Amino acid sequence: MQTENLLQQLLRKNNMKKNIKLVAATVVAMGLMASPASYAKEIVIKFSHVTTEATPKGKGAMLFKKLVDERLGGKVRVEVYPSSQLYGDKAVLKALLLNDVQLAAPSLSKFSKYTKQWALFDLPFLFKNPQSLNCFTDSPKGQALLGATERKGIKGLGYWLNGMKQISANTPLITPDNAKGLKFRIMSSDVLKAQFEAVDANPQKMAFSEVYNALATGVIDGQENTWSNIRSKKFFEVQTDTTISNHGVLEYALVTNKRFWNSLPTDIRMQLDQIISEVTAEVTQFALDAAVKDMKTVADSGKTNIHTLTDSQKQQWVAAMKPVWAQFEDQVGKDNIAAVQQCNAQN
Repeated sequence: MQTENLLQQLLRKNNMKKNIKLVAATVVAMGLMASPASYAKEIVIKFSHVTTEATPKGKGAMLFKKLVDERLGGKVRVEVYPSSQLYGDKAVLKALLLNDVQLAAPSLSKFSKYTKQWALFDLPFLFKNPQSLNCFTDSPKGQALLGATERKGIKGLGYWLNGMKQISANTPLITPDNAKGLKFRIMSSDVLKAQFEAVDANPQKMAFSEVYNALATGVIDGQENTWSNIRSKKFFEVQTDTTISNHGVLEYALVTNKRFWNSLPTDIRMQLDQIISEVTAEVTQFALDAAVKDMKTVADSGKTNIHTLTDSQKQQWVAAMKPVWAQFEDQVGKDNIAAVQQCNAQN
């Protein structure tokens, strides 16, 4: 009744044609205040990712669902789709922008179409260890970098750790010369392409879900990944040799559709932010624990020979790959590289 009276007053006082925008805006504003659609029915959040539920990311997704169920049951429902059940590597970000899914956690390597800055995380031998990585991502510079994709409609909600990357093939990889001519699967990253070209190898961009079969059939010779992914996807069963190289990091960005996120009621959004903060801390611990357990599982299997590099051998890899930094420092920011090096010094 109050809404009708206000509209009548506006129309009597002003010319209807001249003020139609004002009237429409008033209707919309009052409608939103009176009965927001977001409260009218349960909000569904579809979370699509490519790893198994046994990985740090998979565990994080399920923990997020569990906490949302406990705290926001009836208001928000989370549906988790692991192992590329809903979307694979290439399609998930497009689906996110179309709001066909509302959460995804691709590797930072997958965002080159949306920002070049996140290529920082692919630079070989940049991060000393997971503690150095977390030092940077928790810092003001790291948090500012999380917003790099917002102009493209993708909102970063947090960094999820997987771990340090190791390298494998069907031949021992002890020095950079051993990689010459071999075909290595990489994610869609120009930095990773340059990294393998620096040791005269042949990088092959390929979806994560295709890697096992490609290794088994010889389409590719080797790959780089964390212990968690090597174990959960059974890559060690189709690789005779695995080298503890710790040459890179695998970090995920938990992302959402910016428009969807901003449309959520403020109280719901605040509670989801808090849950994400808690889950992010747990994912870090999942990843640290998995690195130890999964390496042991792979070693105990006896199906792949595990090689530990001497300091001298590792320095050969560093010398071969580190020049890649200069190729991309303008894209990723010299100041960001310097901030990571400060974290390295502290850890």
